[in-house]
Amino acid sequence: MSKITINIDGKEVQTQEGEYLLNAARANDIFIPAICYLTRCSPTLACRICLVEADGKQVYACNAKAKDGMNITTTTGNIEKERRAIMEVYDVNHPLQCGVCDQSGECELQNYTLEMAVDSQSYAIKDVDRSAHDWGHLHYDPGLCIVCERCVTACKDMIGDNSLKTIPRGGDKVADEFKAEMPKDAYAMWNKLSKSVIGLTNGTDVLDCTSCGECAAVCPVGALVDTQFMYKSNAWELKQIPATCGHCSAGCQISYDVKHASIDNPEDKIYRVMNEWNYVSLCGAGRYGFDYQNATATKDEAAFGRAIEAFKKADTIAFTSTITNEEAYLLQAMKEKFGYKLVNNEAKAFQTFLRNYSEISGTKLYGSDLEKVHTTNFIVSVGSALKTDNPNARYALNNSLTVSKGAGIYFHPVKDPIIEGIAKSIMTVEHAPLQEEIALYLLLDLFADKSQLPADIVEYLASFHSEKTVTVEEVVKEKVVEVVKEMKLNEETGEEEEVEVEKSKMVSKKVSKDVVVDDNKLLELLGTDEKFMETLTKNLKKKETFALMVGPDLYTHPNAKNLARLVALIEKYSKFELVMIPALTNSLGVSLICELDDERGDYTVAYNTDGDFVLSGLGDGDLDMPAMNQQEGTLTSVNKRVNPTNAALAYNGYELNDIANALGFSAQNVIDYTVKLPVSAGFKAEEFDALPNHYENDGTEVRGYVLENVAVSVTDDESVEKFSDDKLEGSIIYLANPVRQFTDFTYKTTNLDEVSGVYMSEEYLSNSDFNEGDTVKVTTQKGELTAQVVSDNKIAGSIVVLPTFDKKLNSEALFDGYRFSIASIEKV
Repeated sequence: MSKITINIDGKEVQTQEGEYLLNAARANDIFIPAICYLTRCSPTLACRICLVEADGKQVYACNAKAKDGMNITTTTGNIEKERRAIMEVYDVNHPLQCGVCDQSGECELQNYTLEMAVDSQSYAIKDVDRSAHDWGHLHYDPGLCIVCERCVTACKDMIGDNSLKTIPRGGDKVADEFKAEMPKDAYAMWNKLSKSVIGLTNGTDVLDCTSCGECAAVCPVGALVDTQFMYKSNAWELKQIPATCGHCSAGCQISYDVKHASIDNPEDKIYRVMNEWNYVSLCGAGRYGFDYQNATATKDEAAFGRAIEAFKKADTIAFTSTITNEEAYLLQAMKEKFGYKLVNNEAKAFQTFLRNYSEISGTKLYGSDLEKVHTTNFIVSVGSALKTDNPNARYALNNSLTVSKGAGIYFHPVKDPIIEGIAKSIMTVEHAPLQEEIALYLLLDLFADKSQLPADIVEYLASFHSEKTVTVEEVVKEKVVEVVKEMKLNEETGEEEEVEVEKSKMVSKKVSKDVVVDDNKLLELLGTDEKFMETLTKNLKKKETFALMVGPDLYTHPNAKNLARLVALIEKYSKFELVMIPALTNSLGVSLICELDDERGDYTVAYNTDGDFVLSGLGDGDLDMPAMNQQEGTLTSVNKRVNPTNAALAYNGYELNDIANALGFSAQNVIDYTVKLPVSAGFKAEEFDALPNHYENDGTEVRGYVLENVAVSVTDDESVEKFSDDKLEGSIIYLANPVRQFTDFTYKTTNLDEVSGVYMSEEYLSNSDFNEGDTVKVTTQKGELTAQVVSDNKIAGSIVVLPTFDKKLNSEALFDGYRFSIASIEKV
């Protein structure tokens, strides 16, 4: 789209051709009232108060698109009458309970009623029963609902659950006489409002979704409220602490809303987590998993002394990627000073994958990010369980397919009803584990510029093609002439007589014919159906931008090096822009900062993992450490952005920086190391306190900074290995978490109530002898575990999922690096 100039209230502004007028105004700090519209979502025209005049014609700013030279007036006498009448209608029968409403103080109905100077009521209608509904983590009060449909739109266009819709309210029809008395848009809006209320798409009163809470976040009134927040605090009592979510690699911008715990306890407590929902969506873990702090930590001098002795004795530091960049920097500095091995298997696999990729790409990092995926036409995902590995990757896919009218392919062995339900334009390929290489070769074959690819790869791809003759049936039309008898007037005699007349008509018939087609063995190996190429060809029409998302399944694959090189070739020789999804919170930061080792030595100090001496942010180790919501520092997200996070809650124990200082380092705070993060890896020499953390009105993300994608030397060797025919067959288990769980920290929280166990789909349970609640033993060549069966309707198919969020389960011990394994499962 090209840049154009439009005039809003006498101000010349630049915008994109085709941009909605409302977004153009907001981007230039021009106020146009709007209730129903959400940035990144489709307009619904539910509220109609965004009326403006464009080139003399009254239009809705949320739906009207900018054209070069357009002249817009945001307020006229008629528009003011419409807006006031609309707000009066919204206030009809709205309960007068602002004093106890959870939204009071940040309610858009309050704000706009005052903005439009509504000081009297001209309209009335008989009310109906609007009893409240308890939807688990959400409370819905139809009496407070203004049916703006923001919740419906967010659920459909942002999240992809499609769990909400408007249903009949059962109220009286608006009296006809109002049509003559009221402004027309206010009357039309009232008619719709009086007929509708929000309900569930499954036809029950039991909400079945991924429990992200985005619908409650976007609700402008108190109709949809997080159950855990009801009647807990007035909005104006809460202090906002800007931060970055510490649960996955999305690095979502959040604010911890805190105030004192009680009259008797002056310590701050987190009451809720908020987000800039116009620009970023949160998953349920980010929104509800906030109280994982190490609350009981104290400065135990004896334990600290033992920690220093352990560091002096140790030859290895093992740790997870749920740490800040500054802590990673300290660990690397300790390695360089004392010769420690640094062991983090998950980050090491990602680090190695990136380096193998760089040999062909010529850059340290992949080229794209999830923000670009949102507006991409065609998206492919390989090697990631999107909805749980990184929910924002799933949201980006959904947003592209629903709002940007995109299409895509989801390659994964685990059948996913959530991904399949996003849109008809998503093609899912349920391939066998270990066949990720074939999927990448298929992408090279279908999308790469073969005139640029190395000749040996082109030749190898050609070996999978052959011509075959198939007999197809098709319907053809042909002209048939037949003789019929009709009565006609004889002009000479003036009498009717029977004559024969030839008449033609088109008739359809089925014919069979032989057709020579391309037989692509790669498709056959992946198990796709006969219509795959036909559907793909249809979905690719008018697609101009392409994104490839790859994930953790590839980083620990037995042939990970080859996969990394294939990914680089796809990025280099096709239109695909690449995003790699890091496995954990700060996997990318750790992989860039630390030089990681493969094996532990004789004595290990461990940070948030198992070892001979354990530092723990969970409060269950040999020395307490702060949890992420008690720390300052930076985290590196999937979008290659170094984001600041702040401490929401007090911490009274020792930190890693205290240990480092005792070992000869010198820094007052760990954030003193922010400026020292390695520039050679793409970081910038910026002070922590100088890092911003907000969004502009036009959606521009002003948070920390984006890593420089450092150039690295490449060789002329772009060869890749032929793929292996190996695939896992039989009873298969997969190492992944359920929706809303990531680590022991999310498992610790109060509001995330997912049960630990062996996750089986409803389909799997119906075809087996297992039932939910059964105790089973899962055995692989690496070990065994015993746990209860958990039924999970967010997965389908025959692959069983073992979670990592409960360290007592120790699921990782059953796997040999790769996330899939063959296992036997039996009742105990």
